[in-house]
Amino acid sequence: MRTKKVGSSGRYGARYGLRIRRRIQEIDKRRSETKKCPFCFKNQLKRVNAGIWLCKKCGKKFTGGAYSI
Repeated sequence: MRTKKVGSSGRYGARYGLRIRRRIQEIDKRRSETKKCPFCFKNQLKRVNAGIWLCKKCGKKFTGGAYSI
């Protein structure tokens, strides 16, 4: 499967239409990027599960927004 140009939405192939696949690609990109930790202010915050966040720098684990902080 080719995913160099289409990224994570390449798993859908030619299904569902281009606009929906681009939206899914943008959501996947935002979900996997690191966020700023509200305790140490470093860009090391990762989403563990829905609503559970872990800072790799200070080791703080806390709950918050399910999809973004």
